[in-house]
Amino acid sequence: MRLDDELVAPLRAVAERFALPKVRALHLPPREAVQAARRAGRGEFCLLELDDGTPGAAYVMLDDDHEALLLGHGAEALAGADALALAASFGAARGARRVVAWAALGALSRWLVERAGLEVPRSGDPWGRPAPLPGEHLGMVGLFTPMVAPLLEAGLRLTVLELQPELAGRRDALTVTLDPAALQDCRRIVCTATTLINGSLEALLPHLRHAHHLALLGPSAGCLPDALFARGVTRIGGRWITDPAGAIDAVRAGRGLGEVSRKFAFSRDDWPGCPALLERL
Repeated sequence: MRLDDELVAPLRAVAERFALPKVRALHLPPREAVQAARRAGRGEFCLLELDDGTPGAAYVMLDDDHEALLLGHGAEALAGADALALAASFGAARGARRVVAWAALGALSRWLVERAGLEVPRSGDPWGRPAPLPGEHLGMVGLFTPMVAPLLEAGLRLTVLELQPELAGRRDALTVTLDPAALQDCRRIVCTATTLINGSLEALLPHLRHAHHLALLGPSAGCLPDALFARGVTRIGGRWITDPAGAIDAVRAGRGLGEVSRKFAFSRDDWPGCPALLERL
């Protein structure tokens, strides 16, 4: 089974036993906020809100996805939609439709976690323990800009896999490359969760299987992680929204989610698994 379909499968199992909430609205950042984020190298996210208030986030800055969402999906356009049907379309969807499908998948995943009463752990060091030692070679998939300077200052080597050719090059201990083979001797890798939305993760994972620590990170990392853990990911972390109403206001105003969320991470060793969550319902 393809990874996209495996990510949806647990939600289908839940729907066989319980009525899942519908969609209340899709909330989008304004055009000017996305334009400013592009200039600053930041990300912007939409929020899909279920009819019980549960939110799901998705990155909106791939290609022209945000513009397509603005034109076709106002806040009320999806009201009453079948959230599971949207999530189930993830594997076949492209562009803006895939963004909406991912946000629905994330919202339903959160609904299950909350309904099961699972404690959501706070995030630790994204590189795992023990801390990396000077000289160690770390890998990134996607440029996590705030991490770079501290790692280099600590004497670590860093190779970043990127899609943008203009970023490629080498400077001292930092290498930015378009070739996933450059990560082959990295035993610790962090990977942007945006690879789930752009569909590149499944093809990337075979190049990353040698890593003993593979963390999938970002606000879009809101799915149930069973299929990812089975394929070699060891940690998944993102932002757990603590104030859903405040998060909606923040998104619609073009503000970040930092003040209305906290960082979380599930590790492969402490995740109970979707069958166990179902038993808690």
